[in-house]
Amino acid sequence: MIFIAVSGKLSEEKILVETGGKEIFDNGWYGNLEAEKLELDLIEAASLLERGRLDIEKSGGGKFKFSEFFNFCGARDPRFIARWFIYKDLRERGLPVRMGFKGCDFRVYDRGAKPENAPAVKWIVFASAEDYPCELAQLEKAMKLAQNIRAVALWAVVDNDTDCTFYIINEVKP
Repeated sequence: MIFIAVSGKLSEEKILVETGGKEIFDNGWYGNLEAEKLELDLIEAASLLERGRLDIEKSGGGKFKFSEFFNFCGARDPRFIARWFIYKDLRERGLPVRMGFKGCDFRVYDRGAKPENAPAVKWIVFASAEDYPCELAQLEKAMKLAQNIRAVALWAVVDNDTDCTFYIINEVKP
């Protein structure tokens, strides 16, 4: 299948795709689609940019190269790099990944899940770099959120070699 890159524009902390966004949403479940317009998180946009599926217009004209956009996002969000590598790892495993809510970074569904038949969330993922501090309260909050929505909480840690390790959070004891 041949894909043609669609064009998106930076709008605050999101990328807006006005034409061609429905195909990206339908084929990979990226972003949020409303009235044929696709709104992408910076991480989703970086993934599509890296794969050549999206061109991102700069506000001053021209288009971002992947390295430029990656550095731009990293400057805006100190957790972007860790979140990016976790997101990329999950996508490379063939898992449908959606952006998180209520403090989690990502929602992950079973392979093959599509927007039109979305089952319940299988895992909620909290991304961290190995050198970021993690408080016990964060782990407890993650576990409680997962229990409330009947999902499994994963604490995803990316090391300095960009390898990702996933830990299941079942119980937190002080």
